[in-house]
Amino acid sequence: MKTSVKNTVQVLEQRLIAFASDLVKIKSLTGQEENVVRRIAAEMEQLEYDQVAIDKVGNVIGTIGNGPIHILFDSHVDHVDVNDPTEWELPPYSGAIQDGKLYGRGASDMKASAAAAVYAGAVIKHLGLDANKTIHVCCSVMEEDYDGEGLYRAIVDNSLNPSYVVICEPSYLRISLGHMGRAVYKITVPGVSSHGSAPEKGINAIYKANEIISRIEKLGNEYMRLPAGERPSLALTKIESIAVSLNAIPASCSLYLDRRLTQAETEESVTKELDTLVAGTDATWEVYEAIGTSWTGETITLRSFLPAWEIGLEHHLTKSCIKTYEALLGEQPQMYKWTFSTNGVATASRLGIPTIGFGAGIEALAHKSNEYCPVSDIITACEFYSLLPAYL
Repeated sequence: MKTSVKNTVQVLEQRLIAFASDLVKIKSLTGQEENVVRRIAAEMEQLEYDQVAIDKVGNVIGTIGNGPIHILFDSHVDHVDVNDPTEWELPPYSGAIQDGKLYGRGASDMKASAAAAVYAGAVIKHLGLDANKTIHVCCSVMEEDYDGEGLYRAIVDNSLNPSYVVICEPSYLRISLGHMGRAVYKITVPGVSSHGSAPEKGINAIYKANEIISRIEKLGNEYMRLPAGERPSLALTKIESIAVSLNAIPASCSLYLDRRLTQAETEESVTKELDTLVAGTDATWEVYEAIGTSWTGETITLRSFLPAWEIGLEHHLTKSCIKTYEALLGEQPQMYKWTFSTNGVATASRLGIPTIGFGAGIEALAHKSNEYCPVSDIITACEFYSLLPAYL
């Protein structure tokens, strides 16, 4: 079966790489993914997927087969913006292929994997690897700012019910067993407004926030001194104040905290930490809710507490991924965990679906200028996704 998969992918290789290049050429910021979604849907139709649908949130979902074991491959197709195109050696939306690399914004994060998964669906159908399986290839929206919400809606709104999920985020062809968690908190410090010419008549909310800021810095530094590896982190990332004008004492000051979470931490345990940070003050805190609109006009709300998750080495999905890797590459895969949050928070944490990660591309290049993905990674990822159903 390995040989059949490799031979079929080889036949499709030029089309696959051209498709990946096309995806990089299409600008698709969060909430603005319509053009890339429609391009993917057209490719799925051309590859003769059994069903192709764009759901109400704007995800595109291609389906092959109708067996009892449901396997879902997810790739988000939004990307972060390009702040300064002059920092790029090649235009960020060129989709250029040079020296065996696909260049451009979103190449590694994560349009290369999206293309690989889309073409894997065609390989699976051609070789009959969908026997007793239902394969869903989901290209989801709004991941960059709303981790997991697009995929969550794809599964729940469309009653997909996956048995297994593969998150195709860049892993440099390693198998990711999970990811670190992420939370965003908002601390609000009240003040009393007055005219800037009479500050003694008001209470400056920014000055009141100083004590809390010091506590945040101290705790963040304590976390940084912990042994290297999977450890929590805390950072103050944004400060904003509310005043009637630049000539008025701020009536309110808000602090935004980025808190990275370990597997052992829960919302309850971190709640105690936030209570300690504001203890003895009249400040309040809350889990930050990000609210946005998808390209179809649907409201997306993310409650920004995203727990860490991890799948065990003895799980059937993990063992199947290892067997697939060994069959294709003739060696043991490297196993690790992503340090960033992914759509796996929706499937593993919220829905309890066995979830694992494997993708083309280099995660260290995500969100950076001169982003690229090795072309060979795209081919190997397509082979991996195509062969995996044979072991599940």
